[in-house]
Amino acid sequence: MTRTLLGVWAHPDDETFLSSGLVLAARERGDRVVLVTATRGERGTDDPAAWPPERLGRLRERELADALAVLGVDEHRWLSHRDGACALATEKLAARAVATIIEEVRPDTIVTFGPDGVTGHDDHRAVGRWTTRARDAVAPEAELLRAVLVPDFTRRFADVNDALGIFMDEPAAEVVPDVHTRLEGERLDRKMAAMLAQDSQTRRLVDAVGFPAFRRWWAEEAFLRTPPAVTAMAA
Repeated sequence: MTRTLLGVWAHPDDETFLSSGLVLAARERGDRVVLVTATRGERGTDDPAAWPPERLGRLRERELADALAVLGVDEHRWLSHRDGACALATEKLAARAVATIIEEVRPDTIVTFGPDGVTGHDDHRAVGRWTTRARDAVAPEAELLRAVLVPDFTRRFADVNDALGIFMDEPAAEVVPDVHTRLEGERLDRKMAAMLAQDSQTRRLVDAVGFPAFRRWWAEEAFLRTPPAVTAMAA
């Protein structure tokens, strides 16, 4: 039986860093995958003079399309929030927009951020809240997966994480994940290809640590599984 995976993320590249293995496994099974991105990541640069928001947003749209093609995903939706402003959105309305997509797509599994947003980014945290609220309201029977740090991530990659400012604040507390995947072979190759397709976000990382280290850095993915909600909540 064909199942449906829905991913709801804040910026282009979140889906690739955090859930490529999950997506690839779903597509290999013949499952439907739909991805949603809240913003165009138009402020994701250290050089805003060369890359003003409108220009960078257009580039990141193209990069995301290229990355999703590598992952075999042909269904994608934008929510059109401003990069860096998700936490300022009216949460009830933002969750309602996600709920509308959930009602249309009817996913068996939904994947998004947990409360810490993995890196502590406010946009990540907001999108995780919207999605959890929407799922509880309109699809309490759907499985909810929340991306978390893989075991020992902060210890094993401390120098890299600190040097590149991966975390917006202190790293989230590490937990024992319910789902922990180590990618290798073709799946890891495809994840790397999808990440490299988003050159505006990954080039500085690859240049800083070298491709072999980058490949090891993102070869694992982890999630907490949230059980079905007992009662629906008003979105």
